[in-house]
Amino acid sequence: MDDAGLKGTVQSEDALRGLYRTPGEVAAKKVLSRLDKHCKDFIGLSPFLCIATAGADGSADVSPRGDAPGFVGVPDDHTIVIPDRLGNNRLDTLVNIIENQNVGIIFFIPGFNDILRINGHGKIVDDPALLVTYAVDGKLPATVLVISVDEAFLHCPKALMRANLWSEETRVSRDAMPTAGQIYKDQIALVESAEELEAGFLAKREKGLY
Repeated sequence: MDDAGLKGTVQSEDALRGLYRTPGEVAAKKVLSRLDKHCKDFIGLSPFLCIATAGADGSADVSPRGDAPGFVGVPDDHTIVIPDRLGNNRLDTLVNIIENQNVGIIFFIPGFNDILRINGHGKIVDDPALLVTYAVDGKLPATVLVISVDEAFLHCPKALMRANLWSEETRVSRDAMPTAGQIYKDQIALVESAEELEAGFLAKREKGLY
């Protein structure tokens, strides 16, 4: 959409807050500067998170991380450790953290509408003594992300409630869209057929989780 066609663009915090109610007492006071028992328990039950980063130029990125519940380590009240498993090797998140250590993370637990948010700053570590702690079937992650926690708090569940995210009734059949192979074929105009691409993706995913 062309910016020239937009009307009513909000350009100040005062103008923005004038459009919304004042936060309630719980919302205003809920932010912790450390991980308490409840935060640690939530992380221990979570098999999935999304981590937001930004590069030195301010360009933003969000990336998923998932594994067995409790895959994120909590060595103390102010630190979490996220193993970096096999992926596509673009390294978007990791490069951003080298340039800009600020991160935002949200943790999900299947069936929970509550979300745990953590904001902090991270560094990439390849110390073998630490990597071995996060090995799966003898396979070590290439690196781990060590995140120093600045803020931790539960997020309002309304987004997941509106989405009805965990309901069987709202699940969408994968047949509703083309396969990833077909999508990449259309987007990148690759030489391989969609079927060949999809077969290759499936083989890599099955054998390359760790």
